[in-house]
Amino acid sequence: MQYLDFEQTLMDIDAKIEALKVSQSQRGLNIADELDRLTTKREKALAQAYKNLTPWQKAAVARHENRPHTMDYIQTVFTDFCVLSGDRTFAEDKAIIGGFAKLNGRTVMVIGHEKGHDTESRLEHNFGMAKPEGYRKAIRLMKLAEQFDVPVITLVDTAGAFPGLEGEERGQGQAIATSTEACLDLRVPLVSCIIGEGGSGGAIALAAGNSVLMLENSIYSVISPEGCASILWKDFKYASKAAEILHLTASDLLELGIIDEVIPEPVGGAHRFPQETMKAVADVIENHIRKWSEVKPDELVHFRHEKFLDMTRLLNK
Repeated sequence: MQYLDFEQTLMDIDAKIEALKVSQSQRGLNIADELDRLTTKREKALAQAYKNLTPWQKAAVARHENRPHTMDYIQTVFTDFCVLSGDRTFAEDKAIIGGFAKLNGRTVMVIGHEKGHDTESRLEHNFGMAKPEGYRKAIRLMKLAEQFDVPVITLVDTAGAFPGLEGEERGQGQAIATSTEACLDLRVPLVSCIIGEGGSGGAIALAAGNSVLMLENSIYSVISPEGCASILWKDFKYASKAAEILHLTASDLLELGIIDEVIPEPVGGAHRFPQETMKAVADVIENHIRKWSEVKPDELVHFRHEKFLDMTRLLNK
């Protein structure tokens, strides 16, 4: 388990618990009372650590390497997943994965960013940073879902779109804009959930949904705290300050009307309790799909357009 900067006390207690368990196995010592005491102390320390996380600390939790990613959700809460690959124009982009699946018996199209869990898989999925062909694949899958009258679920977890030259050469900005437009004009229900990082255009390209949900410790912003700090103060060390002014946490965005619901995480974060977290996300998504499935296609499109236009009207007040 990777411990974050604010989890030093937890790391110390866990180290003591592990040492006790080793002593018990090697020497046959009776450590039940001491183990109970440390376990209780650990639960209190965990609750205290996660009681009032700062935006910068939430950004660290959102990026935790053990936080469940799109493939974890697909393998855990969806069934009968049929992966669909390629943009039919240039290439397959593994930073975005998608295909038909079933959620509690209902056929859906699930599309999401995949970061990977280790060095090999992160390189394979380009750390979840899609190139133009990734967004064009997402558009293709959304239109396919529309053709078969199947609701779309998008799982957002990216630091942003691929920033390299090849992405710009192949029309990165146009691909993001067209993917966002495809979300807005989709004639079937679209439920989006930010499960980790929601970074810039790379996130909104999949997140212009009828319902936009966020996990409690996820983040969603036009720019990363580090990027903001490098622009405003020319120094990454101000990233924590940037996180404060960006209002990138789920609670901030719910208050601003940018998202529709915050999904609570178990105390200690999704990386400690992935199964419980994924089940909670699936249940909330299913509720929203059920609600939007009763709405006519024209109304779905109209609602989405008005929803995002209202955000611009709020900014212009």
